Amino acid sequence: AAYRFACAMTLDEPHILVVDDDKRLRDLLRKYLMDNGFRVTVAMEAEDARARLQAMEYDLIVMDRMMPGEDGLALTRSLREGSTVPILMLTAMDGTEARIDGLEGGVDDYLTKPFEPRELLLRITTILRRVRPAATATKEIRIGDYLFDPKREILSGGGSAIRLTSSEASLLTVFADNAGTILSREDLTQLCEIDGSDRMIDVQVTRLRRKIEPDAKMPRYLKTVRGRGYVLWPD
Repeated sequence: AAYRFACAMTLDEPHILVVDDDKRLRDLLRKYLMDNGFRVTVAMEAEDARARLQAMEYDLIVMDRMMPGEDGLALTRSLREGSTVPILMLTAMDGTEARIDGLEGGVDDYLTKPFEPRELLLRITTILRRVRPAATATKEIRIGDYLFDPKREILSGGGSAIRLTSSEASLLTVFADNAGTILSREDLTQLCEIDGSDRMIDVQVTRLRRKIEPDAKMPRYLKTVRGRGYVLWPD
């Protein structure tokens, strides 16, 4: 089943430009991202990408680093002279220096090939939530007797606000943005920027349950999916 981008887009669907000289990958990414609520335009190399960027504005670029002619890093550096469009770079180069070169060149995030499509989608979601908060932020959601505002990271119930730690607020925001989607501990560690092991995620989830569940030992909303991770099912 397709991994659906939780913040359902209508006429304001984020528009992504995919730049990759590998036609097979280009076509796969186009279909996958469109299946998950994005508008997608593709370009086969830097010159093609430049033409498309002149004709239209995009919310994010997914760019291959190794392309014939002008490579993705050179194109990124050139674009950064006059554009702030977020760029997620795909590369087969997994060394630290290659990653540093990309980040110093203006790349917003870096994903090494081969990669899991779900991870690509999560990274895109994270970037867009950061740069397009008004467009991508999930509206307030009801969780039992509580109401959570992801934009302000405020949980309220019984006429008062319930205090959340920064980690709990980050965790609940990610769950809200991906309501109904199973998130692994690795996903949550990355998206919430929580340092530590998988055990730390388990601890944070337990603490969060104590604040939103009628019975934290028998969770109704923030459920464990055995062997896969956690999922939030709000009202």
